[in-house]
Amino acid sequence: MAIEPLSARARTKIVATVGPACRSVAQLVELLTAGVDVFRLNMAHGSREEHEQVVADIREAERQVGRPVAILVDLAGPKIRLGQLLEDPLECPPDAEFAFIRDQQAPASARELTSNYPLLVDELNTGDMVMLADGTVSMRVIAKERNRVRCRVVQPGIIRSRQGINLPGVMLSVPAMTGDDTNNALWAAKSSIDFVGLSFVRSPNEIHALKTLLRSSGSAAHVVAKIEKREALDHLEAIVTATDAVMVARGDLGVEIDVAETPVAQKRIIATCQRLRRPVIVATQMLDSMHHSRRPTRAEATDVANAILDGADACMLSGETAIGEYPREAVQMMTRIMLHTEEMFRDARLDDEFNPAAGVHPITSAVVQAASRIARQVKARLIVISTRSGGTARVKAKQRNFIRTLGVSDSDTTLRRICLYWGITPLAGAPVDSGPELRRYIDHWGLADGCLEVGDLVVFITGNDFVPKAHNLLVVHDVEAAAP
Repeated sequence: MAIEPLSARARTKIVATVGPACRSVAQLVELLTAGVDVFRLNMAHGSREEHEQVVADIREAERQVGRPVAILVDLAGPKIRLGQLLEDPLECPPDAEFAFIRDQQAPASARELTSNYPLLVDELNTGDMVMLADGTVSMRVIAKERNRVRCRVVQPGIIRSRQGINLPGVMLSVPAMTGDDTNNALWAAKSSIDFVGLSFVRSPNEIHALKTLLRSSGSAAHVVAKIEKREALDHLEAIVTATDAVMVARGDLGVEIDVAETPVAQKRIIATCQRLRRPVIVATQMLDSMHHSRRPTRAEATDVANAILDGADACMLSGETAIGEYPREAVQMMTRIMLHTEEMFRDARLDDEFNPAAGVHPITSAVVQAASRIARQVKARLIVISTRSGGTARVKAKQRNFIRTLGVSDSDTTLRRICLYWGITPLAGAPVDSGPELRRYIDHWGLADGCLEVGDLVVFITGNDFVPKAHNLLVVHDVEAAAP
């Protein structure tokens, strides 16, 4: 199958959730050719056998399309949920009184509620807010007894069994990872998964613990910290520094904090990730109306565009691709919005200030910055980064340079990792051990793709043995005619 030309690919990456609506290999291939860079597996749904089959199908789709694609395993985390309701669904009228009881007790009436969190009754206190059904129903704790907590409805609505419970501002003792999360992380490590998402992060220690678990299992997977609690915002800089990537998980975040605060919180998270050179994904309800419509609302299109202009490296589709009626159209629409929005970066001014990236050799950071400037000055058509671990590509991605950039490596793990980096397209099969061979390969590839013409300039960022573990070599190359 022919790969879409470089000009058709958005620089901002697309994360798509796999579900019943895009489950077959043929459907996954459709989404890849429409623009997906990372496939997400939501571990809150499905069995181990199903997850293993999805991974195998993604790798088969990757083989058929002929370009790298990354897999993100999203751990469910300690999600607190309602138990089984006696009346399902259950209406919660204004000012009505309900009671949360311990899960060992059987509800005596429809207004007695249970949860899957054994310590809920112990850790709630008078005055606390209890948010149900994604924040559409809210109750305030009015009294606490030994085995029950009485609440009064503040925001009326309808609740259903096993819907989520959010407790904004309540200090919970629940661990960051459940037993299922640990098992799923170990499975991810053995399955060569590229990214593991950690839900409900509250401190950098939780990220370090997951990294230790993955490394001890021989996995090089990067950790994605999901920002969805007030405590995460309180420790944002330390969390971003500790993690490999970040997700602005607006679903739970918009319930844990005032929904009116969410836009500003999103901008703050993205700005912090930009400064600390961490990839950041914006998620939840980006094209929500496309569950059932072939077109998004104007507000949704603007939401995607604003996330890109703020500095998001990727945007995520959840139900739109997992259970929506138009998964392919949703990806195509997101690609169209991205391509139009990214034109705003065409004449963006490069930052003169030198800020070395954490975890990257300072010489590498300096060479990448210089390469971008030289590429712009000589009007290069392409930048090529030869990288071992992807660190150089990560630095380049944060510059928001409009010149198309390829990432080449002899490591499949690195190529898939690059799938999350803004503006960097991973190219498999390039001969990275020989400069002349790599230059000829890029000439042939670029001429065939149509992104290069004879006489165009290409800037290469690579290295030599003069400075160990640093990309200290910058080459400007004239594209030559392909040999017959």
